[in-house]
Amino acid sequence: MAKSTESAGNEGASGYRHTLNLPDTPFPMRGNLPKQEPGRVKQWEDQGVYRRIRAVAKGRPIFVLHDGPPYANGVIHMGHAINKILKDIIIKSRNLAGYDARYVPGWDCHGMPIEHQIEKKYGKNLPTTEVQAKCRAYAGEQVEKQKTDFMRLGVLADWDHPYLTMRPASEAEEIRSLATIMRAGFVFRGLKPVNWCFDCGSALAEAEVEYADRTDPTVDVGFAFAEPERVARAFGLDKLPTDHGYAIIWTTTPWTLPSNQALNLHPEIEYALVETQRDGKPTLLILAKERVAPQLERYGLEGRIIATAPGQALNGVRFHHPFYDRTSPVYVADYVTIDTGTGLVHSAPAHGVEDFQTCRAHGMKDDEIINVVMGNGQYVSTLPLFGGLSIWDANPKIVAHMRDNGTLFATEKVAHSYMHCWRHKTPLILRATSQWFAGMDLKPKEGATLRERALRGVEETTFYPAWGKARLHAMIANRPDWTLSRQRQWGVPMAFFLHKETGELHPRTPELLDQVADLVEKHGIEIWQTLDPRDLLGDEADQYEKGKDTLDVWFDSGTTHQTVLRGSHRDDSAFPADLYLEGSDQHRGWFHSSLLTSCMMNDAPPYKALLTHGMVVDGQGRKMSKSLGNGVEPQEVANRLGAEILRLWTASSDYSGEISVSDEILKRVVEAYRRIRNTLRFLLANVSDFDIQKDAVPLDRMFDIDRYALVMTEQVQKRIVDLYLKYEFHPIVSLLQTFCSEELGAFYLDILKDRLYTTAENSLARRSAQTALWHITDALLKLMAPILSFTADEAWPVFAPERCREPGASIQEELFHVFPELPDAEALDARWSLIRKARAQVQAHLESQLRERGEIGSSLQAEVALTAPAGELHDALASLEDDLRFVLITSAARLSEGAADSELAIDAKASPHQKCERCWHWRADVGANPEHPGLCGRCESNLFGEGEPRQHA
Repeated sequence: MAKSTESAGNEGASGYRHTLNLPDTPFPMRGNLPKQEPGRVKQWEDQGVYRRIRAVAKGRPIFVLHDGPPYANGVIHMGHAINKILKDIIIKSRNLAGYDARYVPGWDCHGMPIEHQIEKKYGKNLPTTEVQAKCRAYAGEQVEKQKTDFMRLGVLADWDHPYLTMRPASEAEEIRSLATIMRAGFVFRGLKPVNWCFDCGSALAEAEVEYADRTDPTVDVGFAFAEPERVARAFGLDKLPTDHGYAIIWTTTPWTLPSNQALNLHPEIEYALVETQRDGKPTLLILAKERVAPQLERYGLEGRIIATAPGQALNGVRFHHPFYDRTSPVYVADYVTIDTGTGLVHSAPAHGVEDFQTCRAHGMKDDEIINVVMGNGQYVSTLPLFGGLSIWDANPKIVAHMRDNGTLFATEKVAHSYMHCWRHKTPLILRATSQWFAGMDLKPKEGATLRERALRGVEETTFYPAWGKARLHAMIANRPDWTLSRQRQWGVPMAFFLHKETGELHPRTPELLDQVADLVEKHGIEIWQTLDPRDLLGDEADQYEKGKDTLDVWFDSGTTHQTVLRGSHRDDSAFPADLYLEGSDQHRGWFHSSLLTSCMMNDAPPYKALLTHGMVVDGQGRKMSKSLGNGVEPQEVANRLGAEILRLWTASSDYSGEISVSDEILKRVVEAYRRIRNTLRFLLANVSDFDIQKDAVPLDRMFDIDRYALVMTEQVQKRIVDLYLKYEFHPIVSLLQTFCSEELGAFYLDILKDRLYTTAENSLARRSAQTALWHITDALLKLMAPILSFTADEAWPVFAPERCREPGASIQEELFHVFPELPDAEALDARWSLIRKARAQVQAHLESQLRERGEIGSSLQAEVALTAPAGELHDALASLEDDLRFVLITSAARLSEGAADSELAIDAKASPHQKCERCWHWRADVGANPEHPGLCGRCESNLFGEGEPRQHA
C-alpha cells in the first residue's frame, strides 16, 4: 500500500516503511468545498438524484414536510438558508430511516411587494392587465434566482416541479377554497377598523405589522359639559357650583379627534368632580380619583374634590366635542385603565377596534361612523378646519387649534412603540373600511366557530419546541376577525358580483366562484379583468358589477394544504402534512393562516406537527441590519468556506432560540468540520483494500475490542437516529464530534493503529479490525449524510464503489446501517466500560508522573504494572491477557490482583529496552535476530513468520 501523509509517525522506520500497511485513500484531507460543491450540485441535478431517491423509497411509509413558501422577491438571506437546510436535514434523515420523505418546494408569488417593484420600475397607474403581466414575469425571475441559491446549499428537492401560488391551477383552486368557506358560512362583509398602510394603499394582515418607536404629541383635552344637570345627578349633587367644566381625556393620537364620537370611562373606577380656578374662572374637571393629584400638577392648577362617583353613574352623559359643533356621550368600557393619563379616553370608532366595538354595542350603525381619513392618509376635503391635510401634518395644527380655543390642558412629546408596515417601515393606522372578513366567532352553518375549531386544532398539534403551543394558542384566542380582502392588482381576485344599488352579493356567489375558477385554471387570474359579466350572469349582468378586491396574500399561502397537498401535488403529498417548519414569526403568519383556512374547510389542522426555528442574530445577539453592517450572507459564506459549513453551523445551532452567526462562530465550525473529515479520511484509508464480501471476519472470530467497537457505534447510531426523528440536531453534531474525537480518535483508532499497520496484510488481526472499521464507516457516513451531504456524497463512491456504478447513485438512497447482532453486547459494553476507565487512569498517570518530568516521550516508552482490586475490574483487565499493553499503548503491562476494597494501583517507569524501528515498541527482544537488528520479535514474526498471537486487541 502507498504511504499517505498520516502514516502514524513512522518516519523513523525508513528501512521498514514498505513493510507497513500504511493507510491510503483518494479522499483528500482538504475538502476544497467552495470549488467542489457547485460541480456536485450540477451532478445531482443532471443525474436526477432526487428522482432516484423517490424511486428507491417507493412503497415505504410516506412522510410529508410541506414547504412554507418563501416570497418570490429578492435574494435569499441567512434565515432562508437555515430554513431550507433544516428541512433538507429532516427529509434526508427520514429517507435514511426508512420513509418515503418527499419534498416539494414552493413560492409565494402574489402580493404588494412584487407590485411595488413594478411600480418603482415602470411607475404607477399602469393598466391592471399590464401590471399583472409584469408582476408574473418578475416573480418567475425571482423564483429562478432563489432556486439556484437553495440548490447551492445542497438541498435536494423536486426542483423541476415546485408549486407556485401564481400557477393558474393554484389560483383557481384558491378561488374554489373561497367558495368552500363561503358555503360554510364563515365570510361576511362589514365596516371595521383594519391595519392600514398609506404606502400600500391597502389593509394589512396581522403578520404584516411590526412595532418601532415613534415620537408623537400627547394631549390632555377638555370636553365641555353639555348636560350639567346630568353631571350633578351622576355625582349625587342637587346643583353644580358652576356649569363650566370639562371631562378630560388623554390621547397620543390627536389626529383621531376629528373622528371622535364618544368618551369611555371604566364602569367601576371612582371618578372625581374637582373644583378649580382656570384662567381666573371657576371650573369643574372630571378625572379618575387616583389621577387627580398628578394631573392637577401637570396642568399647573390647584383644586379640591367636591364629589365622587363610579364611572357607571356617568354612562350616557353627553359632552361637547373640543372643536366641532356636536356632542359625545359617555360609554362605559372595561378596557379603560388608570395607569397613565386621566382615566378617561376618547372614542373614535373609525380608528380603534375597541372603540368600534363599544360604539356598535351602544347602537351606532355603520353609516353613522365618522370616517374622514382617506386611504392615502389625508382627511377628506370637506372636513372643517383640517380638510386635505395629511393626518401627520394635521397633528400639530389640531393641538394649536385646541390651545387657541381653550380646550387643551397639556401637551408634550412622548416616544412610544407604534405599529409600522413591515415592508415600508412607515407608520400604520387603524382605519374603518368596508372589507370582507372571516369571522372568528361567527356561527357557521354547521359546527363550532372558527375560533373554537382553531383552538382545538392547536391542542391536536405537536410543537417543536413545546413553547410554540402557548404562543399560537394565545394568538388564536385573542385575534380579531381575519380581513380577507385587499385593494391590490397583483393577487387572486375575490371574484364577487355585487349589486350596483345594494352592494349585496349575487345569491349564486359560491356557484359563480366555481365557474370563475374554471376560467382562471385555463387563463390565469388575468381573465377576471377581461371577463364580461354577461358570460356568467346573462340578463342579470346590468344589475351587477365585478368586485375589485383581491384575497389577502396570506390566504394564498394559507390554502396550500388545499391547492398543493390536495391539488397540484396530491400524488406526492398527504393531508394533513406530517410537519410544517418555519421561523418563529410564522406563528402569526403561515402557521396561523393555514390553521384558520383548514379549520374552515376541514374542521381540522393541516399539520400534525409544527417546528419553529429562531431568527438569525450576530455574534453579540443583535438583529442583522444594513445600518449596523453586521449581516452575514449565505452566498458569501458558501463561496468562501463552502455550503457544507453553513449546513454544519445550522445543525449545530440550537434553533429553538435566536441563532447566532459571525466569522468567529463560523471559524469554530470549520475546525469541527476538519476534525470530522480527518476521522472519515482515516477510516476510508484503512479499509481501502478491504472487501466486505470476501475479507469480512465472522463475528465469533473477531477480536474482543472490534466487537466492542461495533456495540459502541451502534449505541451512538441509536441515539443519533432517535434525535433525527425528534428534530434535535445540535446534539447530533455534538455526538458526532465526540464520537470522532473521543470514542474513535482517542480510544479505538488510537489502539488500532498498531494492529492495522504492523500485522500481516491478510492476517486475522488486521481483517478483524477492518471488518469493524467497515461497519463503523458505513454507519458514520450515513449518520452524517443528512447534515454533511456534500462530504458524505464525496466519500461514498470511495467507500462503496460497487454501490455507485449507476450514474446518480447516492448515499441518500441508502438506509441507516444495520449492525450484526451481538448476543453478548451488554456484557461487552459493561466489561469495556471498566477497561476504558482504567485506561484513562493509566494515561493520566503517565502524563503527570513520567511525561511531564521528561522521562518518556510517547506512552509506548513506558512499562506499567497494575494492581487491580479483586472483582469485575481485575477480571475485565485480565481478560485481555498480553493484549493489555496494546490497549494501554505501552510497551509492557503486568497485572496483579489486589484486595477487593482497594483502588487501582499504577506503577509506571520508562522502559530500559531498545525501540523497535518498525513498530516503535520498546522491547527486550529488539535485535535478538542479528539479521534484523532493528526489529522486535513480534515484528519479525509478522514479517517472516506466522504472525504474532493476538486475539483481544
